Amino acid sequence: MDFEIDGARLLSELETLATFSDSAAPAITRIVYSETDRKARAWLKDLCSQSGLAVREDAIGNLFARWHGTDPDAAAVGTGSHIDAIPNAGKYDGTVGVLGALAAIRALRAAQFTPRKSIELLVFISEEPTRFGIGCLGSRLLSGALSGAAAKRLTDRAGKPLEDFGDPENLALPTNYYASFIELHIEQGPILEKTGAALGIVTGIAAPAALRVLIDGEGGHAGAVLMPDRRDALLGAAEIALAVEAAARATGAIDTVATTGVCEVSPGAVNSIPSHVKLEIDIRDTDLARRDAVVKAVIQACETTAAQRKLQVKTEILNADAPAACDPQLIEVLTEACRAERKGFQRMVSRAYHDSLFMSRIAPTAMLFTPCRGGVSHRPDEYASAEDIVTGARTLARALAKLAA
Repeated sequence: MDFEIDGARLLSELETLATFSDSAAPAITRIVYSETDRKARAWLKDLCSQSGLAVREDAIGNLFARWHGTDPDAAAVGTGSHIDAIPNAGKYDGTVGVLGALAAIRALRAAQFTPRKSIELLVFISEEPTRFGIGCLGSRLLSGALSGAAAKRLTDRAGKPLEDFGDPENLALPTNYYASFIELHIEQGPILEKTGAALGIVTGIAAPAALRVLIDGEGGHAGAVLMPDRRDALLGAAEIALAVEAAARATGAIDTVATTGVCEVSPGAVNSIPSHVKLEIDIRDTDLARRDAVVKAVIQACETTAAQRKLQVKTEILNADAPAACDPQLIEVLTEACRAERKGFQRMVSRAYHDSLFMSRIAPTAMLFTPCRGGVSHRPDEYASAEDIVTGARTLARALAKLAA
């Protein structure tokens, strides 16, 4: 059975979703629970309802849009991604996996396919860590990787607790809720474009860890405090950031990456010695032991810097997740679908992490990648071609049909 994706409609919907943004085009800013995010999710719910799907929303905003199968008691086939976006991002991260999945479901309907297992589109809340400092919030709660009690302790930068936006208790999905889960996503890397492959079948997802480092020194007048007497928090932070880079490079593995992505300096005046700095550090690897060794090296560097510069340094591990292996049977299903499409494909590792990392804890999970130009993501110039997006959606449709039959 062949399935035709309405490419014009899919691309139009991607463009419409991009208009829900707090930054000017081509940049996209859609922070979770902002008014813009709420409007985007309301639009998406309407879109799913118009497509004949039964829509529900849980207590923190995860959206579920279900096409009921002939065996409603069977575990469902899940697919989906996210629509929240970091500041000044692009229009394809997450959204291709949401609207592409919706287009795939429409294609199955148009082909008169009858699913035995229900097919459900899941739109995760807060995949990005922008607001609460922790990524994949929705999928962590759905998988039980994060407890409701722990989630209640999360606050945003304004000090607002997660509870102000919804109740995170009792959200874990029942055992065997999903028979399988596939996430369609742009690669966010350059490999597919470099090799000329139209599709990537993910075999494993790298393990992320996030650290928060609080550095306290002693402020003072920039002209009056002599250099030998200084306890400059920013200089300590700079040494730690360089140590993060050095620890990642020291593994010698291409899959080890580390980033100091947040550096907040107080008081933030040109003529005042920095007295306090907050760093947030992201460390990832496909190998758990190697990733943990880098985390240990960074913590040791914090301790060394504190002693040498007479600073108070507090290090907190926000999360340290295990890598995920994609399900071998789902990898074969995606392989068959790629071959049926007569498109070049390759098996690969995802160095970015996704909600699928946590869904793999409760269901057989796999990911399907489409190329993005230059491997660019999380930037306004993020771009995926119409042809590649449609190919990804059509391949996903084939896989869903196989799994739901």
